[in-house]
Amino acid sequence: MRIGIDVGGTNTDAVLMDGTKLVALAKRPTTPDVSSGIIAALKSVLADAPQTAHIEAVMLGTTHFTNALLEHKSLAPTAVIRMCGPATTLLPPLVDWPDALRDTIGGRSYMLKGGHEFDGQEISSMEEKEVREAVEDMVNNGGVRAVAVCGVFSPVETSHEDMVGAIIREQAPELSVTLSHEIGRVGILERENATALNASLNEIATRTILSLTEAIRSLGLAAPFYLSQNDGTLMEADFAARYPVFTIASGPTNSMRGAAFLSGVANGIVLDIGGTTTDGGTIVNGFPRESSVAIEIAGVRTNFRMPDVLSIALGGGSIVRESPLTIGPDSVGYRLLDEALVFGGDTLTTTDISVYAGRAAIGDGVQESSLDAKLAADGLSLIDSRLAEIIDQLKLSAADVPVILVGGGSILVSDSLEGASEVIRPNHGEVANAIGAAMAQVGGQVEKVYSLVEYGREEALEAARLEAESKAVAAGADPQTLQVVELEEVPLSYLPSNATKIRIKVVGDLAGLSS
Repeated sequence: MRIGIDVGGTNTDAVLMDGTKLVALAKRPTTPDVSSGIIAALKSVLADAPQTAHIEAVMLGTTHFTNALLEHKSLAPTAVIRMCGPATTLLPPLVDWPDALRDTIGGRSYMLKGGHEFDGQEISSMEEKEVREAVEDMVNNGGVRAVAVCGVFSPVETSHEDMVGAIIREQAPELSVTLSHEIGRVGILERENATALNASLNEIATRTILSLTEAIRSLGLAAPFYLSQNDGTLMEADFAARYPVFTIASGPTNSMRGAAFLSGVANGIVLDIGGTTTDGGTIVNGFPRESSVAIEIAGVRTNFRMPDVLSIALGGGSIVRESPLTIGPDSVGYRLLDEALVFGGDTLTTTDISVYAGRAAIGDGVQESSLDAKLAADGLSLIDSRLAEIIDQLKLSAADVPVILVGGGSILVSDSLEGASEVIRPNHGEVANAIGAAMAQVGGQVEKVYSLVEYGREEALEAARLEAESKAVAAGADPQTLQVVELEEVPLSYLPSNATKIRIKVVGDLAGLSS
């Protein structure tokens, strides 16, 4: 059996899965220290486990690191080294960051000789003396504790970043080092930004993951511990401590993966409606569709793997006001059980109008005298129209598509929505996020620019596939279960040598857990 956990802003959900069978589930309030809420949810599902149960793995998704960036808390002083030679100096590192976030991490940067062209040729030779002087300066004068290393076209040729990383670790082993080719895609500013965000999170990631591991071990669980990534796959706890940015969108991703599993629909749209927000995304072959444009995190443009998600302030706890009619953006959140009318409170929420209209049957009901029928009908109509807008924005054609509803707030939605060929409410959709974590696979992804003058097209595709498979196996995938789930070829007509960018993603079951 395996346990899946998802830590959200309002609730911490946990499930116990026996293969593809749900054995137990729990939903507990998320606590400020995170660990207490996880322990409470774990105790609940373990109490319902059969005596013969053997827990083979624990998988967790968390918003902890996202919150650290948004709140500018616990971020390490970080320096950026860019290997660029005379190129790219017009726009220095961190140039587009919000001032407050840049100041929080110190904003120190160095532009040194090095870097490569798209075909792997050097822009200029790297100078070790220059690197060592930069490291000495950041340690003695900057109080730096983390370093982001970024080279021009380093996803194509990694040697300069690798050498700089080795020098830093040898000269100042106390510094944590993040190399950009391990984080982002081609596109230097966005990749550099993502690398700097990751470096600034390394310290809090190490502490948090140690705390989570100890919390799990305190319950007598000796099973391996994994965290879910933005692309719907897993990574080991040690790997997550080095690359915390890969967990930032794991919440919506887990919901989409769980929705695909519960509904049996591999291609469609998922609406995850929680207490405060609704996240909408598209699943393709059972995995979230990745964003093809730069994603902003805490006001910073990045280009690493992120799902294409649209979020609006609409949930089961959203506050409803009349004259004029508005829903949200404020919400009673986890206080719903105390403040909503159906639970004896005095705040009108979306849950109240849903219960009044008969879409849901929870709480003590709403007295007809306390709510205007037209207000309820207009409120529900507004909810449906806002969700229809999300569906329209996520679709790639005018054709209607299946829409899967998950999350506790799905009680707000009618059984038909504009743009939906059908509205699916899978059983246990309220814990789809935790189920998505429990059923996650292991993946490997490669994105590189290939010169088709040097490689034939088939050779380039094969080389990319083998490298992606190697990464998946190194991350813990069973080689016998690997399959390609995404393949993208983009000819780069503005570059010579018949250059083509190839992106390929391979996934497989976690070794030892293949069903």
